[in-house]
Amino acid sequence: MAIHTPTRSRFPVVLGVLTALAGAVLAGAGLWLVVLGGSWYYLPAGLALLAVGVLLVRRRPAALGLMAALVAVTLAWSLWEVGLDWWPLAARGDVLFVLGVLMLTPWARRGLLAGPGAVPSARRGGGAALGAVLALFAAIGVASWFVDRHEVAGSLPSADTAATAPATDGVPPGEWHAYGRTGFGQRYSPLAQITPANVDGLEVAWQYRTGDVRGRPGDPVETTFEATPLKVGNRLYFCTPHQSVIALDATTGAEVWRYDPKIQGELALQHLTCRGLSYQAAAATAASAPAAAGSSAVAPVVAGDAVAPAAAPAPVAAPTAADTAPAAAPTAVVSPSPAGPSAPAPAAATAAVAPTEPAARAGQSAQPVAAADGARTVAQCPARLFMPTADGRLIALDPETGAVCTDFGQGRGQIDLWANMPNLNPGSYYSTSPVVLTQKLIVVGGTVLDNVSTKEQSGVIRGFDIATGALVWNWDSGNPDDTAPIGPGQRYTVNSPNSWSISSVDEALGMVYVPLGNQPPDQWGGNRSPAVEKYSSSVVALDLATGKVRWNFQTVHHDLWDYDVPAQPSLVDLKVNGATVPALVQPTKQGELFVLDRRTGTPVLPVTEDPAPQGAAAGDRSAPTQPRSALSFDPPRLAGRDMWGATVFDQLYCRIAFHKLRYEGRFTPPSTGGSLIYPGNFGVFNWGGVAVDPQRGTVFATPTYLPFVSTLVPRTDATTQLVQGGSPPQGALPALNENFGAPFAIKLGPFVSPFGVPCIAPPWGYVAGADLATGKVAWQHRNGTVRDQSPIPVPFKMGVPNLGGPIVTAGGVAFLSGTIDYFVRAYDVANGRQLWQHRLPAGGQATPMTYTGTDGRQYLVVVAGGHGSLGTKVGDYVIAYALPAGKAAR
Repeated sequence: MAIHTPTRSRFPVVLGVLTALAGAVLAGAGLWLVVLGGSWYYLPAGLALLAVGVLLVRRRPAALGLMAALVAVTLAWSLWEVGLDWWPLAARGDVLFVLGVLMLTPWARRGLLAGPGAVPSARRGGGAALGAVLALFAAIGVASWFVDRHEVAGSLPSADTAATAPATDGVPPGEWHAYGRTGFGQRYSPLAQITPANVDGLEVAWQYRTGDVRGRPGDPVETTFEATPLKVGNRLYFCTPHQSVIALDATTGAEVWRYDPKIQGELALQHLTCRGLSYQAAAATAASAPAAAGSSAVAPVVAGDAVAPAAAPAPVAAPTAADTAPAAAPTAVVSPSPAGPSAPAPAAATAAVAPTEPAARAGQSAQPVAAADGARTVAQCPARLFMPTADGRLIALDPETGAVCTDFGQGRGQIDLWANMPNLNPGSYYSTSPVVLTQKLIVVGGTVLDNVSTKEQSGVIRGFDIATGALVWNWDSGNPDDTAPIGPGQRYTVNSPNSWSISSVDEALGMVYVPLGNQPPDQWGGNRSPAVEKYSSSVVALDLATGKVRWNFQTVHHDLWDYDVPAQPSLVDLKVNGATVPALVQPTKQGELFVLDRRTGTPVLPVTEDPAPQGAAAGDRSAPTQPRSALSFDPPRLAGRDMWGATVFDQLYCRIAFHKLRYEGRFTPPSTGGSLIYPGNFGVFNWGGVAVDPQRGTVFATPTYLPFVSTLVPRTDATTQLVQGGSPPQGALPALNENFGAPFAIKLGPFVSPFGVPCIAPPWGYVAGADLATGKVAWQHRNGTVRDQSPIPVPFKMGVPNLGGPIVTAGGVAFLSGTIDYFVRAYDVANGRQLWQHRLPAGGQATPMTYTGTDGRQYLVVVAGGHGSLGTKVGDYVIAYALPAGKAAR
């Protein structure tokens, strides 16, 4: 009689080999972690997993019981470390859970029964234990999915309980005249047609495409569409990455006109962007201040090239020929649309004014001229738009037609922002953010290249006559006491701190509030002068009449972390202890919201000085203390348990990396061995800033938390590339982070796992609401998903980084589009609850705006253009949303 011998499954052997390999990796890396002073869990857990693998290869049912014990211990340890927090729990138990489930499959259990000396009861007992502990693990995982340990639930005060009525700003309620709607920079609209009750009915009203996207020769990675449109009358005005200015019909989205300044090529651009335009109302021209005596009124420029014929406008939502064509010789083109007002015939340019110094400076390319022969010009502009360009010009345009205003800039329609600039490399200095306007002045700052050398351009702040463009005053933080207009042939201070973000203005108090950056190099400050030390990383109040400092408040002492002040100050009148206080709210990269009296710079909410880590690099020092506001979104100090990864393996990698880096909490100085900087220089807050509700006295904030690693690389000379790998820079761009002239170059980068995910556990981004009078954070919720940043488009709300500001409305709704998933969202300002979202065709890294159309509907406008360093999808979209007719009354 034939005897049947059951076939022995190979599955336990294969599973055992994989399990043993996983255990060996965990044990080896766990030993390294122990040596570094980290958690002891991984070493014994790895050894236990290795033993499980060996038992599986030998087909021993004891593998089931040992695995059950390991899973139970892991569960207990995980709960002790992170509690009921799904994402950290998943990173600790994912591999064990999958291996445990595989061990319970029929293929594995039959194979174990076929092993030598196998006893069915032992297999059943071990299997039951493993099944029970896996079920417990799953149940706790499910429970943790519905528990958010990072949630802050609450509500903010109702309108009129904590603040005074907003100051009269001269902006009609249905319009948006400045980057932050007004010079106060609140990003608040008094419109109330869209409310929490009806916002879910928003739908696309129109969509427009500019045709301007990254991809032209010489474009840097940071070619980004970050514009916030202006709305005046029934016109929307905005600028594109390549500096075209476009006017649309605000109600229909139809193109009215387009102006292309044709910026010169071969620019040393780290960024190519335009965050917005500036609008001068008609009454301001007549009220402008006269030029100061002895001023070098308008910097010299040279004649431009002939103008190409105006192209016919493209249909709405289609790229125009002007944007899809390759860059040509510098020209100025205006394309009026049939839908817009008739453009006047070109006016004759005024006579040229003799330059006060050579037109073509050594080592500098000649700038194009906006009002060159053949350009569409107009002799007088009662109102104006001002556009800063990447080739160092500030151009004045007629809002009605897009024609160049020849009554500005001595007939050229522009002024030269490179005038008197030291060590100029064309493109290395320009204004990425809109200039600030008063009734009499244009106040201009600018960006410089990061960490190229110790001889970068000046960060001077200049005040120009708004009517003529003549220089009225200049405040240079490297020479702060001399604000008289600089003379011909003179140069501003080399390498003084600059202001690349947006300033705010209070004309009643006679001050402009300037957020200042740091002196390059950002991570080593051994050569800074007393003046630089005083003003770096500060918000500075300058007198509008003289440019003199009225007060300054430093947000970081002796900044070694690139914690420049990134955001526009928001001005608001608060009721504090029964008194009205004209306040200033200043967001910072390190997470503080400093609330100051904008008359004097003294804190409204308390500011303390906390001890800071010491031990800077050779030749440098660390400040003994650093300021902290009573209203702070500074994250807790990191520990090994906060490290994260997509699996237990990269979570362990991150724990090892964490213990290898120098980290002593916030303000850990950079070091040659590598320092963990948290928050990183991406910032808790960046250029998008916050939105302030003047009726509630509250702030809508979008804190982001990403750690960076900063490693100083000693230099032996002033020319060798140490961090760029010897590769030539892109186009004309110098080698960033080389710090030529300093004793150290710098390696900078996000602290991420081998899979590219942040090494700290989510959430990485929130929306939050706080009371500005008390400093209390009322609510905070994780915001955004990894849908567009993961191989599988999972819609899990992990809380993701944001770049781009929020807005709030009197209707009680806030809007935000800057998260790294492609959505615009609406929130209830009272409690932060998400009310609505709509899918965007590209990344929305810009600040939205809202206005009223001629049809009486409230519109929400979002720019979706993507962002290079964030890796979001590139686009050229301007999208308007509105409620259907009749729904606003619901």
